[in-house]
Amino acid sequence: MTKLSLCMIVKNEESTLSKCLESVQDIVDEMVVMDTGSTDKTIEIAEKFGAIVPTYQWGNNFAEARNEALKYVTGDWVLVLDADEVFNKKVAPQIKESIEQEENIVVNLVRHEIGSSQSPYSLVSRLFRKHPEISFSRPYHAIIDDSVGEILKKENSWKIVDLPVISVFHYGYTPGAIASLDKFNRAKAAMEGFIKEHPNDPYTCSKLGALYAQTGKEKQAFKLFKQGIKSNKADIHVLYELHYHLGNLYAKQEDSEKAIKHYQKAINQPIMEPLKLGSHNNLGVVLQSMGDYKNAAQAYETSLKIDPSFITGYYNFAMTLSAMGRLADAVSIYEKLTSLSPHYAAAYQNLGVVLFKLNRLPESSEAFKKAVSLYNEQDNQVAADNLRNGLKELGIWEE
Repeated sequence: MTKLSLCMIVKNEESTLSKCLESVQDIVDEMVVMDTGSTDKTIEIAEKFGAIVPTYQWGNNFAEARNEALKYVTGDWVLVLDADEVFNKKVAPQIKESIEQEENIVVNLVRHEIGSSQSPYSLVSRLFRKHPEISFSRPYHAIIDDSVGEILKKENSWKIVDLPVISVFHYGYTPGAIASLDKFNRAKAAMEGFIKEHPNDPYTCSKLGALYAQTGKEKQAFKLFKQGIKSNKADIHVLYELHYHLGNLYAKQEDSEKAIKHYQKAINQPIMEPLKLGSHNNLGVVLQSMGDYKNAAQAYETSLKIDPSFITGYYNFAMTLSAMGRLADAVSIYEKLTSLSPHYAAAYQNLGVVLFKLNRLPESSEAFKKAVSLYNEQDNQVAADNLRNGLKELGIWEE
């Protein structure tokens, strides 16, 4: 029977660690939770779950810390999680089947980025065979991919497989989590140091470029994304990210032609469809801004076929259908959207507008009232007052 070990590094994770460990306690045979300097109850929580809890002095290098934690693992396979991640228990049978295959060395997992509305799925190499030559590299965004690539050059009988189901839920990109951590500065310092020595590393070009784009340093971001593509060293997943990020930058600069070009190049990469969701959606946004509603609608429809729970896709699709004059279809999409996201005030407001245009006045009034109520509940008084006053001017608001 193949033994599976959880391997983590943690620091001051008392608010999230229990949920993470609970999600895997019936799946893994061993928990290694290495602490890097916690001052809260992190160690106590890990020990309650029966984890081995070695300690390590943090040296601002994620790869070094993860490699140190690997030394304590005794299992045949390793599952790596962060404390702000939760394992999907439903995929346990597929996980066990994958690690029993003698030819598999890495099983890539789909991670759902909770709170990321634009690109909610990513592929992570977090489940791998305990091989003496597998180790982490990169001081930030530490990955095993470099070492696995070297192994495959010598032993090409090994297989890397993708498990095409959501296996990990990641809560680190919710607004509150980002605001509470100094992630940007730590990432920037680590990656800038690395790229000085490896200027054509496409993975770092993508990650550091995305960070620059996120913090308003667009010129530096453009340079890194193009540098990564020109290196001709990027694998299909990194190449997807580079084109996707370039599309976003060009879209922000309202250079629609170049944005479309890069979104399409991203979409053409032979990777799993859920990973392309952001490109399909953002391509639709650019086409919609150009007035090309037909192709925008097709892009949104594609995104919803990929992920029938994609809230942003429903909202954009309904807006486009409304602009096309397909009002009854827009109502159907807004109703689907509000059933999936019942607290989406703007969706109710837009639904009210479409119903009003269709002369379905009682239903329109109810949708508007719901929108005002939700704006009030969400402390968005400005939006509530603006909508209420606008409706009063039209003579369709009753207190």
